[in-house]
Amino acid sequence: MNLINLATHAPKAELHLHIEGSFEPELMFEIAQRNQVKLPFASVEEIRAAYDFSNLQEFLDIYYQGMSVLLVERDFYDLTWAYLQRAAADNVIHCEIFFDPQGHTERGVAFAHAIGGISRALADGQIRLGISSKLIMCFLRHLSEEEALATWEEAQPFLSLIDGVGLDSSELGHPPSKFANVFAKAKQAGLHLVAHAGEEGPPEYVWEALDDLQVTRIDHGNRALEDEALVARMASENTCLTVCPLSNLKLCVIERIEDHPIRDMLNAGLLAMINSDDPSYFGGYVNANYHAVINALDLTRSEIETLLRNSFIGSFMDDSDKAEALAKLDAYVTQARFAK
Repeated sequence: MNLINLATHAPKAELHLHIEGSFEPELMFEIAQRNQVKLPFASVEEIRAAYDFSNLQEFLDIYYQGMSVLLVERDFYDLTWAYLQRAAADNVIHCEIFFDPQGHTERGVAFAHAIGGISRALADGQIRLGISSKLIMCFLRHLSEEEALATWEEAQPFLSLIDGVGLDSSELGHPPSKFANVFAKAKQAGLHLVAHAGEEGPPEYVWEALDDLQVTRIDHGNRALEDEALVARMASENTCLTVCPLSNLKLCVIERIEDHPIRDMLNAGLLAMINSDDPSYFGGYVNANYHAVINALDLTRSEIETLLRNSFIGSFMDDSDKAEALAKLDAYVTQARFAK
């Protein structure tokens, strides 16, 4: 079996996926018409043509514009279900997805509508597609911590549906330490903690995410490689890096996919794994990201197997579910070694 097929058909987890970033233009138009929301684009093709970003902020501008059509629980269900079907086609058997409640509540959309639709779809994904899941509520870092704390209070009736909290949106100028208080509350509540850091921001932001927010997982983390002491710490603590190659290319974090540091991360002993981030905007779901780095970096079978294993090791699955998922992967890998 060639290495592209190995990665394509292997069971895997995805740990860095913004559900609003999986919004395909076709579904966006369908929901806009259903809700009688006028988009500033005349066609699906016009939307796709607008997906030409030179940095994170340019992407975020159109990202928030697209989510404006999401108004009621059904919309959030349809969005999440569409992602889960694509994930199943890529042999994802576990996903941990982000959602941005502040991007909806500030538009007057009820918190209950967003989390209700998303969580119902995730439950159906387990039953109908065999995909287990965790839901991570993110705070928008370009807003104040006071607003994040208000969102935390608004989330209290729904904490049974939330597995963790994260930090996303514009990184530069918004260090993780800005949100230390709200993350402390989430930790006290027993939730998992993650944060975007080191995508455009400096290695210092990764240190802050680890020390001030007490996160156990770093989303992106590319620029952590600039700091040897930081790399050594993350390797010793087995801190997972949820890496997104096509996102890094699309947002000009790297100039070419051949420049992607995923192999350097593995060689440094880091627990790095592959994800799609905002796949409808960045040109591919999780398998497309595997394919891109396999082709560009000429990854070995061992490196691919490590990335696949890391996707489960870095997850927030409980120990028994994690062991079961790793056993499925090991069985697949063993069988693949003998396939023609």
